[in-house]
Amino acid sequence: MAEAADTQGMRTPPARRWLRRTASVIVGLPLVAGLLGGPGAPGAAAAEDATGSSTVDVSLNTMTPASPGEKDTIRITGTVVNRGKQPITDAQVDLRVGQQLTGRTAIDRAAERVADGRSFDPILDGSRIDDKYAVEIPRLASGVSHDFSLSVPAGQLDLDEDGGVYQLGVSLTGQTEALRFDQVLGIERTFLPWQPEATEKRTQLTYLWPLISTTHLTSETGSDEQQTPVFEDESLVAELAPGGRLEQMVSLGAQLPVTWVVDPDLLATVDAMAEGYVVRQGDTTVPGGEKNRKIAQEWLNELGKAVQGRTVVALPFADPDLASLAHRGKAVSGSLSHLRPATEVAGTTVESTLLTTPSVDFAWPVDGAVDSAIVDVATSAGADNIIARSDSIGDDLAYTPTAARPIGGGTTAVVADSRLSKAFGGDMTRADDSSLAVQTFLAQTLALTRQDQEKQRSIVVAPQRMPTAAQAQTMARALQALDGKRWTQPLDLPAAAEAKPDAEANTRVPRASEYPARLRKQEMPVAAFREISGTQKKLDMFEGILTQADRVSTPFGRAIDRQLSTSWRGNPQGAQQYRSGVQTNLKNLSEEVQLIQKSDVTLSGRSAMIPVTVQNQLVQGVDDLVLRLTSQSPTRLGLDDKAIAEQPVRVGGGHSQTVKFPATANANGQVQMTAQLFTRDGTPYGESMAFTVKVSEITPQVMLVIAGGVLLLVLAGIRMYTQRRRAAALEAAESASEPLERTAGTTPGAGTGEDVPEAGDGPDPGQASDLSPDTRPESADPSGAGEKVDR
Repeated sequence: MAEAADTQGMRTPPARRWLRRTASVIVGLPLVAGLLGGPGAPGAAAAEDATGSSTVDVSLNTMTPASPGEKDTIRITGTVVNRGKQPITDAQVDLRVGQQLTGRTAIDRAAERVADGRSFDPILDGSRIDDKYAVEIPRLASGVSHDFSLSVPAGQLDLDEDGGVYQLGVSLTGQTEALRFDQVLGIERTFLPWQPEATEKRTQLTYLWPLISTTHLTSETGSDEQQTPVFEDESLVAELAPGGRLEQMVSLGAQLPVTWVVDPDLLATVDAMAEGYVVRQGDTTVPGGEKNRKIAQEWLNELGKAVQGRTVVALPFADPDLASLAHRGKAVSGSLSHLRPATEVAGTTVESTLLTTPSVDFAWPVDGAVDSAIVDVATSAGADNIIARSDSIGDDLAYTPTAARPIGGGTTAVVADSRLSKAFGGDMTRADDSSLAVQTFLAQTLALTRQDQEKQRSIVVAPQRMPTAAQAQTMARALQALDGKRWTQPLDLPAAAEAKPDAEANTRVPRASEYPARLRKQEMPVAAFREISGTQKKLDMFEGILTQADRVSTPFGRAIDRQLSTSWRGNPQGAQQYRSGVQTNLKNLSEEVQLIQKSDVTLSGRSAMIPVTVQNQLVQGVDDLVLRLTSQSPTRLGLDDKAIAEQPVRVGGGHSQTVKFPATANANGQVQMTAQLFTRDGTPYGESMAFTVKVSEITPQVMLVIAGGVLLLVLAGIRMYTQRRRAAALEAAESASEPLERTAGTTPGAGTGEDVPEAGDGPDPGQASDLSPDTRPESADPSGAGEKVDR
């Protein structure tokens, strides 16, 4: 991108150019003298071994204030380390003011010199400030470090009263045993944004403050009424705890003029932790720590306070990877159907958790890289605004235009500035790297504003999705340095999307072939979308039989959203493991409704009932199931004279139901039977069950034999009855012939007229005994193998 302002180069006042050239000559004189002295000149050989301005490592740890005013004193702290083999003597640390950098490209070039650690250049690096502001170091031994602090009033730097961006350098000048004259042995550079008075047209700056994390919740929940959530691990606690990444994002963001960009999945996950949770541990789960639960509650409370009255943008639930969906997911039917529900649940999640109404019409592709396919997918989810980046939708203009661009179909591309968005993407744990990032960011914003001070523009910054704690702290320092509002003023994202677009700005959406190859390599494969589609189909079938489908649809539906998350980029193995875990959990849950395996069945008779048992080990009931029993040989054993019979099934939670099918036998032999559950739409549910029915039909000859046996039993019974009648009659006759008098050996009955036998008397010899029982005792032996189904 060309910038007309950058083509003006680097301006240097004539007097300063003369001074710098003179300084370079003076500095070079000793070296020239050494070279002209020939082999016998003292120190010539040592000069060849000298490392020059890379002998000493100079680090700039802090610069305060980062954007000084006219009456401020600039204080720079840092460290110098002697990397050479010889001690350094008569050293001093000085501040140098380099050239004014006109335009953003000039800043880029100066930043390259900083990153490369290029050698001292007396013209570019400038001359030293007055010695009274220097820090003297009498001796710096090899390998030894020394901390320093420079304090210089801004008024002593001879800066342009109209403002501008300057390069600052901190150098160490000293002598070594080999070269006994003053020379620059080390230098480090940074940037000084100088704007003593507020500009007439301040740039409207929108800074996105993302609250996004990786996936922590599984699809599994407890069987209790609350459906206690199950976490993969407790790694989220480290991010929420004091000093953690997410804790820093909230505590710092609460004090900054930013637009909160939130993944609702993070809020739902923290809320689940705050309510009580368990953690997966091998094949079981353990309760989450009470201390961790309180940390989650505190984080949510602080976030709720921070966003009150502020703009909150909610991304679709779980921050779906729009580029992967556009480039790979469209090849699998149903993949895009997840986006609209993810957007809908996003709004309700944020509103219920933070008690604020978010904006849900923004989509944010990875790194702001867009093409026509990505835009189509984003808008299908209901997004009217796409957060892009200027290295994707570039401009061939002499200035940085306003972020908002109409790209057709009522869609606006909000194009974030690439330089500013990537300013804090590096390792910010080192103080010198963090300080330089802040100064570079401020310098770029000032240079952007100074491109055209007659025109006010709206600029958006979209940093990395998941800043580290150190990156968040560095970003906060940069934004705090802009509090003076001398060249920027804050603006929220919805307002930036509605800003008047620049008529000359590029509105062409890149083609799919222009999408960055490095990002395309990180996309989800088509196979992953096929897995997700298969899981969704199984989930739909399972939900169809449940009486409380929401207990399953909610955790599994959100788990499928998480499988599409942008956070899986760079972690394909983790993504695969998560998908497999969701599939396994759903399979195990659906198998809680199953057929109880039958043993072989023996059918004796022409007709009988064949029982099949359905077991439901879920905590809720199942309905809308059909049990189908199929006879593989209906001519031998039919089900209501058919090969197939069906009956509806409804089983309460934790119960079983036995379904009985009437069967008719037509011939002896073995018949293979198959039982299978189906959903109402005819989709097989679970595994089928096969068993064998052994048919033993009763023939007429057998019936004749049985009838003969029954007749013999009847005749025997009649004979026994006749004999008993005769014996009873004989006994009665003998009793009638005896005199009615009291006999010896008897006593009168108490209160009756009966004769009661005395104790010790034997049984009446005339009474016949029943020697055999009417029925045989029940057998205690185990039944034979298999079931026996009687008529």
